[in-house]
Amino acid sequence: MFARWFPAAINTRPSEWSRAAIGMALGTLFSVWLCAQFFGIEVAQHWIGPLGASAVLLFAVSSGALAQPWSIVGGYLTAGVVALLAAHVLGRTLSSACLAAGMALILMCWLRCLHPPAGAVALLMVLADPGTIAMDWKGLAPLMLCAATMLVSAIAYNNLTRVRYPKNASEPAARVPADMPVDSQAITADDLKHALAEMEAFIDVTPEDLEKLIHTSELHAKRRSIGEVLSRTTV
Repeated sequence: MFARWFPAAINTRPSEWSRAAIGMALGTLFSVWLCAQFFGIEVAQHWIGPLGASAVLLFAVSSGALAQPWSIVGGYLTAGVVALLAAHVLGRTLSSACLAAGMALILMCWLRCLHPPAGAVALLMVLADPGTIAMDWKGLAPLMLCAATMLVSAIAYNNLTRVRYPKNASEPAARVPADMPVDSQAITADDLKHALAEMEAFIDVTPEDLEKLIHTSELHAKRRSIGEVLSRTTV
């Protein structure tokens, strides 16, 4: 029972951890710095929490559905608009901030731009610092500038360090070599989409990635099986 509380091993190398850490530090620093040049350091630092959380997604798990461009841009914008509406209608209270975060979550799911740090954006937009409150609806400008800067930083840094980003949702799955027999019952991306829909829970992986993983695993299994057969015949 207690074994379920321990996390599984991370399937990445320490060099990848360092790459993501450097990118996160640079991306967050650049985003806050640029925002401070236009709107002041007080307003810029107000968004450093959500930006740091977004940086973890964009640099460490950039292949996930939660880390794609529409997720951060749409998530930040949705959370900001909902939070400002809640602040105007219900006031800037803890209750209205929590309500805004919940409403933003529903809207992000509907708009397909779910981004966890946007929940913090909704809370902070309602319970904002004096500088952000004084800006009212213009407070969306520094927020979206931070989001756009973080996104541009992630695109530049990830691709410069040989990590393809953003992820192309329509990318074809790994091709099976021509000499390999084709299984008519092989799992496809459409099958995985139906399976994910039946699970009725959000899983941060695309059907295309799952299909590629399955096909790659099948190839490794077939090669291992062939290797075992050959080793037996040579003995």
